Amino acid sequence: MSAHGKHVEDLTHEQTHLPKNSGWRKVPAIGAVLAVAGIGGAFAMKGGQEQQFYFSYVTSLLFWLAIALGGYFFTLVQHASRAGWSIVVRRLAENVMVTLPVLGILALPIFLGIHDLFHWSHEEVVAEDPMLSWKQPYLNTGDFITRGVVYITVWTVVAVLFYGWSLRQDRASDPAPLAHKMRGFAPLGLVLFGLSVTFAAIDWVMSLDPHWFSTIFGVYYFAGIVVSIHAFLAIVVVLLQRAGALRGVVTQEHYHDIGKMMFAFSVFWAYIAYSQYMLYWYASIPEETYWFAYRGHGDWLVLSLLLVFGRFAIPFVLFMSRRWKRRASSLVFWAVWMLVGQYLDMYWLVQPVLAHEHGSDQIHFGLFDVLTFVGIGGAFLAAFGWALGRAPLVPMRDPRLEESLNFENF
Repeated sequence: MSAHGKHVEDLTHEQTHLPKNSGWRKVPAIGAVLAVAGIGGAFAMKGGQEQQFYFSYVTSLLFWLAIALGGYFFTLVQHASRAGWSIVVRRLAENVMVTLPVLGILALPIFLGIHDLFHWSHEEVVAEDPMLSWKQPYLNTGDFITRGVVYITVWTVVAVLFYGWSLRQDRASDPAPLAHKMRGFAPLGLVLFGLSVTFAAIDWVMSLDPHWFSTIFGVYYFAGIVVSIHAFLAIVVVLLQRAGALRGVVTQEHYHDIGKMMFAFSVFWAYIAYSQYMLYWYASIPEETYWFAYRGHGDWLVLSLLLVFGRFAIPFVLFMSRRWKRRASSLVFWAVWMLVGQYLDMYWLVQPVLAHEHGSDQIHFGLFDVLTFVGIGGAFLAAFGWALGRAPLVPMRDPRLEESLNFENF
Protein backbone atom coordinates (compact mmCIF):
# COMPACT_ATOMS: atom_id res chain seq x y z
CA MET A 1 0.00 0.00 0.00
CA SER A 2 1.09 3.59 -0.44
CA ALA A 3 0.65 6.91 1.33
CA HIS A 4 2.09 8.82 -1.65
CA GLY A 5 4.24 11.11 0.46
CA LYS A 6 7.13 11.05 -2.05
CA HIS A 7 7.02 12.20 -5.65
CA VAL A 8 9.17 11.24 -8.63
CA GLU A 9 9.79 14.86 -9.57
CA ASP A 10 11.38 15.45 -6.16
CA LEU A 11 14.13 12.87 -6.75
CA THR A 12 17.58 14.40 -7.15
CA HIS A 13 20.39 13.40 -9.50
CA GLU A 14 22.46 12.35 -6.48
CA GLN A 15 19.76 9.92 -5.35
CA THR A 16 19.35 8.21 -8.72
CA HIS A 17 22.87 8.16 -10.22
CA LEU A 18 26.28 6.95 -9.18
CA PRO A 19 28.31 9.77 -7.61
CA LYS A 20 31.01 10.99 -10.01
CA ASN A 21 33.85 10.21 -7.64
CA SER A 22 32.37 7.00 -6.28
CA GLY A 23 34.51 3.90 -6.07
CA TRP A 24 31.70 2.13 -7.92
CA ARG A 25 32.91 3.80 -11.13
CA LYS A 26 36.14 1.84 -10.82
CA VAL A 27 34.34 -1.51 -10.66
CA PRO A 28 34.46 -2.17 -14.45
CA ALA A 29 38.23 -1.66 -14.59
CA ILE A 30 38.85 -3.64 -11.39
CA GLY A 31 36.59 -6.42 -12.62
CA ALA A 32 38.37 -6.58 -15.97
CA VAL A 33 41.76 -6.89 -14.27
CA LEU A 34 40.46 -9.65 -12.00
CA ALA A 35 38.93 -11.45 -14.98
CA VAL A 36 42.17 -11.43 -16.97
CA ALA A 37 44.28 -12.39 -13.96
CA GLY A 38 41.94 -15.10 -12.70
CA ILE A 39 40.87 -16.79 -15.91
CA GLY A 40 44.21 -16.24 -17.63
CA GLY A 41 46.11 -17.58 -14.65
CA ALA A 42 43.90 -20.65 -14.37
CA PHE A 43 44.23 -21.45 -18.08
CA ALA A 44 48.01 -20.97 -17.92
CA MET A 45 48.31 -23.42 -15.01
CA LYS A 46 45.98 -26.13 -16.27
CA GLY A 47 48.60 -28.12 -18.18
CA GLY A 48 48.45 -31.68 -16.87
CA GLN A 49 45.56 -30.80 -14.54
CA GLU A 50 42.83 -30.22 -17.10
CA GLN A 51 40.20 -32.21 -15.27
CA GLN A 52 40.58 -30.32 -11.99
CA PHE A 53 40.62 -27.03 -13.88
CA TYR A 54 37.33 -27.73 -15.65
CA PHE A 55 35.58 -28.97 -12.51
CA SER A 56 36.66 -25.83 -10.66
CA TYR A 57 35.60 -23.72 -13.63
CA VAL A 58 32.11 -25.24 -13.73
CA THR A 59 31.69 -24.70 -9.97
CA SER A 60 32.52 -21.00 -10.21
CA LEU A 61 30.50 -20.49 -13.38
CA LEU A 62 27.40 -22.00 -11.79
CA PHE A 63 27.71 -19.64 -8.82
CA TRP A 64 28.01 -16.43 -10.83
CA LEU A 65 25.51 -17.62 -13.42
CA ALA A 66 22.94 -18.12 -10.64
CA ILE A 67 23.15 -14.42 -9.76
CA ALA A 68 22.94 -13.33 -13.41
CA LEU A 69 19.99 -15.62 -14.12
CA GLY A 70 18.43 -14.30 -10.93
CA GLY A 71 18.53 -10.83 -12.47
CA TYR A 72 16.69 -12.22 -15.51
CA PHE A 73 14.06 -13.90 -13.32
CA PHE A 74 13.60 -10.94 -10.97
CA THR A 75 13.17 -8.45 -13.82
CA LEU A 76 10.65 -10.50 -15.77
CA VAL A 77 8.62 -11.73 -12.82
CA GLN A 78 8.15 -8.13 -11.61
CA HIS A 79 6.81 -7.16 -15.04
CA ALA A 80 4.59 -10.23 -15.32
CA SER A 81 3.10 -9.78 -11.84
CA ARG A 82 2.81 -5.98 -12.14
CA ALA A 83 4.63 -5.66 -8.82
CA GLY A 84 4.85 -2.15 -7.44
CA TRP A 85 7.23 -2.53 -4.50
CA SER A 86 10.21 -3.60 -6.61
CA ILE A 87 10.44 -0.76 -9.14
CA VAL A 88 13.15 1.07 -7.19
CA VAL A 89 15.46 -1.97 -7.27
CA ARG A 90 14.43 -3.38 -10.67
CA ARG A 91 17.07 -1.41 -12.58
CA LEU A 92 19.75 -3.01 -10.41
CA ALA A 93 18.36 -6.43 -11.35
CA GLU A 94 18.39 -5.36 -15.02
CA ASN A 95 22.06 -4.45 -14.65
CA VAL A 96 22.68 -7.92 -13.23
CA MET A 97 20.69 -9.50 -16.06
CA VAL A 98 22.75 -7.78 -18.74
CA THR A 99 25.84 -9.67 -17.56
CA LEU A 100 24.38 -12.81 -19.18
CA PRO A 101 26.00 -12.24 -22.60
CA VAL A 102 29.40 -12.12 -20.90
CA LEU A 103 28.74 -15.20 -18.79
CA GLY A 104 27.39 -16.91 -21.89
CA ILE A 105 30.76 -16.46 -23.56
CA LEU A 106 32.47 -17.69 -20.39
CA ALA A 107 30.33 -20.85 -20.54
CA LEU A 108 32.08 -21.91 -23.76
CA PRO A 109 34.96 -23.68 -21.90
CA ILE A 110 32.37 -26.26 -20.82
CA PHE A 111 32.31 -27.35 -24.45
CA LEU A 112 36.10 -27.27 -24.69
CA GLY A 113 36.42 -29.48 -21.62
CA ILE A 114 33.58 -31.83 -22.48
CA HIS A 115 35.79 -34.93 -22.46
CA ASP A 116 37.35 -34.01 -19.11
CA LEU A 117 33.97 -33.34 -17.51
CA PHE A 118 31.51 -35.84 -18.90
CA HIS A 119 31.92 -39.64 -19.07
CA TRP A 120 29.15 -39.96 -21.61
CA SER A 121 31.22 -37.96 -24.14
CA HIS A 122 33.56 -40.96 -24.61
CA GLU A 123 32.19 -43.36 -27.22
CA GLU A 124 34.09 -46.35 -25.86
CA VAL A 125 32.57 -45.82 -22.40
CA VAL A 126 29.05 -45.52 -23.83
CA ALA A 127 29.49 -48.68 -25.89
CA GLU A 128 30.18 -50.73 -22.74
CA ASP A 129 27.47 -49.16 -20.56
CA PRO A 130 23.82 -50.13 -21.25
CA MET A 131 22.41 -47.14 -19.36
CA LEU A 132 24.57 -44.62 -21.21
CA SER A 133 23.76 -46.31 -24.49
CA TRP A 134 20.07 -45.86 -23.71
CA LYS A 135 20.64 -42.17 -22.92
CA GLN A 136 22.81 -41.54 -25.98
CA PRO A 137 20.02 -40.00 -28.11
CA TYR A 138 20.04 -37.13 -25.59
CA LEU A 139 23.53 -37.29 -24.08
CA ASN A 140 25.75 -36.91 -27.10
CA THR A 141 28.34 -34.27 -27.92
CA GLY A 142 26.59 -32.67 -30.90
CA ASP A 143 23.21 -32.20 -29.23
CA PHE A 144 24.85 -31.13 -25.96
CA ILE A 145 26.71 -28.28 -27.66
CA THR A 146 23.65 -27.30 -29.71
CA ARG A 147 21.47 -27.11 -26.61
CA GLY A 148 24.12 -25.10 -24.78
CA VAL A 149 24.22 -22.55 -27.59
CA VAL A 150 20.42 -22.33 -27.47
CA TYR A 151 20.45 -21.66 -23.69
CA ILE A 152 23.07 -18.94 -24.04
CA THR A 153 21.25 -17.38 -26.99
CA VAL A 154 17.92 -17.30 -25.16
CA TRP A 155 19.45 -15.69 -22.07
CA THR A 156 21.35 -13.14 -24.15
CA VAL A 157 18.47 -12.14 -26.41
CA VAL A 158 15.93 -11.78 -23.59
CA ALA A 159 18.38 -9.88 -21.38
CA VAL A 160 19.38 -7.45 -24.13
CA LEU A 161 15.76 -6.86 -25.24
CA PHE A 162 14.40 -6.09 -21.76
CA TYR A 163 17.44 -4.02 -20.80
CA GLY A 164 17.12 -2.01 -24.02
CA TRP A 165 13.38 -1.48 -23.58
CA SER A 166 13.91 -0.29 -20.01
CA LEU A 167 16.53 2.27 -21.04
CA ARG A 168 14.32 3.47 -23.91
CA GLN A 169 11.50 3.96 -21.40
CA ASP A 170 13.73 6.41 -19.49
CA ARG A 171 13.81 8.63 -22.59
CA ALA A 172 10.26 8.10 -23.83
CA SER A 173 7.74 10.93 -23.81
CA ASP A 174 5.04 8.32 -23.13
CA PRO A 175 6.40 5.39 -21.09
CA ALA A 176 3.13 3.43 -21.06
CA PRO A 177 3.57 1.56 -24.39
CA LEU A 178 6.98 0.20 -23.36
CA ALA A 179 5.61 -0.75 -19.96
CA HIS A 180 2.84 -2.71 -21.67
CA LYS A 181 5.33 -4.32 -24.08
CA MET A 182 7.57 -5.54 -21.25
CA ARG A 183 4.56 -6.76 -19.30
CA GLY A 184 3.26 -8.58 -22.38
CA PHE A 185 6.52 -10.34 -23.27
CA ALA A 186 7.50 -11.19 -19.68
CA PRO A 187 5.38 -14.39 -19.42
CA LEU A 188 6.98 -15.77 -22.60
CA GLY A 189 10.41 -14.84 -21.25
CA LEU A 190 9.65 -16.68 -18.01
CA VAL A 191 8.60 -19.81 -19.90
CA LEU A 192 11.90 -19.68 -21.81
CA PHE A 193 13.69 -19.12 -18.51
CA GLY A 194 12.11 -22.16 -16.89
CA LEU A 195 12.87 -24.46 -19.81
CA SER A 196 16.42 -23.24 -20.42
CA VAL A 197 17.46 -23.25 -16.75
CA THR A 198 16.02 -26.73 -16.19
CA PHE A 199 17.79 -28.25 -19.18
CA ALA A 200 21.02 -26.36 -18.50
CA ALA A 201 21.07 -27.72 -14.93
CA ILE A 202 20.50 -31.23 -16.28
CA ASP A 203 23.16 -30.91 -18.98
CA TRP A 204 25.87 -29.01 -17.15
CA VAL A 205 25.51 -30.42 -13.63
CA MET A 206 23.37 -33.54 -13.36
CA SER A 207 25.02 -35.24 -16.34
CA LEU A 208 28.42 -34.97 -14.65
CA ASP A 209 27.28 -38.24 -13.09
CA PRO A 210 25.14 -39.59 -15.94
CA HIS A 211 23.87 -42.67 -14.10
CA TRP A 212 22.00 -40.59 -11.53
CA PHE A 213 18.91 -38.56 -12.28
CA SER A 214 16.37 -36.38 -10.51
CA THR A 215 13.13 -34.99 -11.90
CA ILE A 216 13.36 -31.85 -9.72
CA PHE A 217 17.01 -31.00 -10.24
CA GLY A 218 16.17 -27.91 -12.30
CA VAL A 219 13.91 -26.64 -9.52
CA TYR A 220 16.72 -27.21 -7.03
CA TYR A 221 19.06 -24.95 -9.00
CA PHE A 222 16.25 -22.44 -9.53
CA ALA A 223 15.78 -22.10 -5.77
CA GLY A 224 19.44 -21.13 -5.43
CA ILE A 225 19.03 -18.62 -8.27
CA VAL A 226 16.26 -16.74 -6.45
CA VAL A 227 18.11 -16.71 -3.13
CA SER A 228 21.27 -15.48 -4.88
CA ILE A 229 19.72 -12.52 -6.70
CA HIS A 230 17.96 -11.18 -3.62
CA ALA A 231 21.13 -11.59 -1.56
CA PHE A 232 23.15 -9.77 -4.21
CA LEU A 233 20.59 -6.97 -4.48
CA ALA A 234 20.61 -6.53 -0.70
CA ILE A 235 24.38 -6.09 -0.64
CA VAL A 236 24.48 -3.75 -3.63
CA VAL A 237 21.64 -1.56 -2.35
CA VAL A 238 23.23 -1.04 1.05
CA LEU A 239 26.69 -0.35 -0.42
CA LEU A 240 25.24 2.11 -2.93
CA GLN A 241 23.43 3.94 -0.14
CA ARG A 242 26.65 4.18 1.83
CA ALA A 243 28.21 5.70 -1.28
CA GLY A 244 25.47 8.35 -1.34
CA ALA A 245 23.02 6.95 -3.92
CA LEU A 246 19.46 5.60 -3.50
CA ARG A 247 19.05 7.29 -0.11
CA GLY A 248 15.37 7.91 0.48
CA VAL A 249 14.60 5.83 -2.61
CA VAL A 250 15.15 2.32 -1.25
CA THR A 251 13.85 2.17 2.30
CA GLN A 252 13.45 -0.30 5.16
CA GLU A 253 10.23 -1.40 3.51
CA HIS A 254 12.15 -2.59 0.46
CA TYR A 255 14.81 -4.18 2.68
CA HIS A 256 12.02 -6.13 4.32
CA ASP A 257 10.67 -7.51 1.05
CA ILE A 258 14.12 -8.42 -0.25
CA GLY A 259 14.78 -10.18 3.04
CA LYS A 260 11.45 -11.99 2.91
CA MET A 261 12.27 -13.36 -0.53
CA MET A 262 15.71 -14.48 0.64
CA PHE A 263 14.15 -16.24 3.60
CA ALA A 264 11.27 -17.78 1.64
CA PHE A 265 13.45 -19.27 -1.06
CA SER A 266 16.04 -20.55 1.39
CA VAL A 267 13.18 -22.54 2.90
CA PHE A 268 12.02 -23.55 -0.59
CA TRP A 269 15.56 -24.72 -1.41
CA ALA A 270 15.53 -26.86 1.73
CA TYR A 271 12.12 -28.27 0.83
CA ILE A 272 13.30 -29.30 -2.66
CA ALA A 273 16.59 -30.70 -1.30
CA TYR A 274 14.76 -32.71 1.34
CA SER A 275 12.13 -33.94 -1.14
CA GLN A 276 14.85 -35.12 -3.50
CA TYR A 277 16.78 -36.89 -0.73
CA MET A 278 13.80 -38.36 1.08
CA LEU A 279 12.30 -40.06 -1.98
CA TYR A 280 15.58 -41.80 -2.80
CA TRP A 281 16.19 -42.73 0.83
CA TYR A 282 12.69 -44.18 1.16
CA ALA A 283 12.94 -46.29 -2.01
CA SER A 284 16.53 -47.30 -1.16
CA ILE A 285 17.37 -48.41 -4.69
CA PRO A 286 21.17 -48.63 -5.08
CA GLU A 287 21.13 -47.06 -8.56
CA GLU A 288 19.46 -43.97 -7.09
CA THR A 289 21.09 -43.66 -3.66
CA TYR A 290 24.75 -43.93 -4.59
CA TRP A 291 24.91 -40.23 -5.66
CA PHE A 292 24.11 -39.31 -2.06
CA ALA A 293 26.21 -42.14 -0.67
CA TYR A 294 29.55 -40.79 -1.85
CA ARG A 295 28.56 -37.38 -0.48
CA GLY A 296 28.05 -39.03 2.91
CA HIS A 297 31.64 -39.98 3.69
CA GLY A 298 34.74 -38.13 4.83
CA ASP A 299 34.95 -34.42 4.10
CA TRP A 300 31.84 -34.56 1.93
CA LEU A 301 29.73 -35.61 4.91
CA VAL A 302 30.99 -32.54 6.79
CA LEU A 303 30.06 -30.32 3.85
CA SER A 304 26.66 -32.01 3.55
CA LEU A 305 25.89 -31.30 7.20
CA LEU A 306 27.23 -27.76 6.84
CA LEU A 307 24.68 -27.15 4.08
CA VAL A 308 21.84 -28.60 6.13
CA PHE A 309 22.56 -26.45 9.16
CA GLY A 310 24.35 -23.47 7.62
CA ARG A 311 22.16 -22.90 4.62
CA PHE A 312 18.81 -23.80 6.16
CA ALA A 313 18.54 -24.45 9.90
CA ILE A 314 20.48 -21.46 11.23
CA PRO A 315 18.98 -18.88 8.83
CA PHE A 316 15.53 -20.38 9.42
CA VAL A 317 15.77 -19.75 13.15
CA LEU A 318 17.56 -16.40 13.12
CA PHE A 319 16.56 -14.69 9.87
CA MET A 320 12.83 -15.21 10.43
CA SER A 321 12.77 -12.07 12.58
CA ARG A 322 11.24 -8.98 10.97
CA ARG A 323 13.81 -6.82 12.75
CA TRP A 324 16.77 -8.58 11.08
CA LYS A 325 15.30 -7.97 7.64
CA ARG A 326 14.76 -4.24 8.17
CA ARG A 327 18.27 -3.32 9.35
CA ALA A 328 20.91 -2.72 6.69
CA SER A 329 23.78 -4.31 8.61
CA SER A 330 21.93 -7.52 9.51
CA LEU A 331 20.42 -7.79 6.01
CA VAL A 332 23.88 -7.62 4.46
CA PHE A 333 25.22 -10.15 6.96
CA TRP A 334 22.57 -12.69 5.99
CA ALA A 335 22.93 -11.87 2.30
CA VAL A 336 26.65 -12.68 2.45
CA TRP A 337 25.79 -15.81 4.45
CA MET A 338 23.35 -16.93 1.74
CA LEU A 339 25.86 -16.34 -1.06
CA VAL A 340 28.51 -18.34 0.77
CA GLY A 341 25.93 -21.09 1.13
CA GLN A 342 25.18 -20.93 -2.59
CA TYR A 343 28.86 -21.37 -3.48
CA LEU A 344 29.22 -24.29 -1.06
CA ASP A 345 26.14 -25.85 -2.61
CA MET A 346 27.61 -25.55 -6.13
CA TYR A 347 30.85 -27.07 -4.84
CA TRP A 348 28.86 -29.91 -3.26
CA LEU A 349 27.05 -30.59 -6.52
CA VAL A 350 30.12 -30.60 -8.78
CA GLN A 351 33.33 -31.52 -7.00
CA PRO A 352 32.38 -34.86 -5.36
CA VAL A 353 32.01 -36.37 -8.84
CA LEU A 354 35.70 -35.85 -9.52
CA ALA A 355 36.74 -37.00 -6.04
CA HIS A 356 34.59 -40.14 -6.36
CA GLU A 357 36.14 -40.90 -9.74
CA HIS A 358 39.59 -40.86 -8.10
CA GLY A 359 38.41 -42.88 -5.09
CA SER A 360 38.78 -40.03 -2.61
CA ASP A 361 36.47 -38.69 0.08
CA GLN A 362 38.66 -35.63 0.73
CA ILE A 363 37.99 -32.04 -0.25
CA HIS A 364 40.90 -30.51 -2.15
CA PHE A 365 40.06 -26.81 -2.39
CA GLY A 366 42.92 -25.33 -4.36
CA LEU A 367 44.27 -22.54 -6.52
CA PHE A 368 42.07 -23.44 -9.49
CA ASP A 369 38.99 -22.88 -7.35
CA VAL A 370 40.24 -19.45 -6.26
CA LEU A 371 41.39 -18.32 -9.71
CA THR A 372 38.25 -19.38 -11.55
CA PHE A 373 36.03 -17.81 -8.88
CA VAL A 374 37.94 -14.53 -9.04
CA GLY A 375 38.20 -14.58 -12.84
CA ILE A 376 34.56 -15.28 -13.65
CA GLY A 377 33.47 -13.01 -10.81
CA GLY A 378 35.68 -10.25 -12.19
CA ALA A 379 34.05 -10.53 -15.62
CA PHE A 380 30.62 -10.45 -13.98
CA LEU A 381 31.50 -7.35 -11.94
CA ALA A 382 33.02 -5.61 -14.96
CA ALA A 383 29.80 -6.01 -16.95
CA PHE A 384 27.62 -5.13 -13.95
CA GLY A 385 29.70 -2.06 -13.10
CA TRP A 386 29.59 -0.89 -16.72
CA ALA A 387 25.79 -1.13 -16.76
CA LEU A 388 25.52 0.51 -13.35
CA GLY A 389 27.27 3.67 -14.48
CA ARG A 390 25.61 4.26 -17.85
CA ALA A 391 22.00 4.90 -16.79
CA PRO A 392 19.96 6.01 -13.76
CA LEU A 393 19.89 3.53 -10.89
CA VAL A 394 16.09 3.42 -11.04
CA PRO A 395 13.73 3.33 -14.08
CA MET A 396 12.84 7.02 -13.94
CA ARG A 397 9.87 6.88 -16.30
CA ASP A 398 8.21 3.75 -15.03
CA PRO A 399 4.52 4.58 -14.47
CA ARG A 400 4.54 2.88 -11.05
CA LEU A 401 7.76 4.38 -9.68
CA GLU A 402 5.90 6.67 -7.29
CA GLU A 403 4.02 3.70 -5.87
CA SER A 404 7.34 1.98 -5.24
CA LEU A 405 8.82 5.07 -3.57
CA ASN A 406 5.93 5.07 -1.09
CA PHE A 407 5.73 1.33 -0.55
CA GLU A 408 4.96 0.13 2.99
CA ASN A 409 4.76 -3.32 4.57
CA PHE A 410 1.80 -4.09 6.79
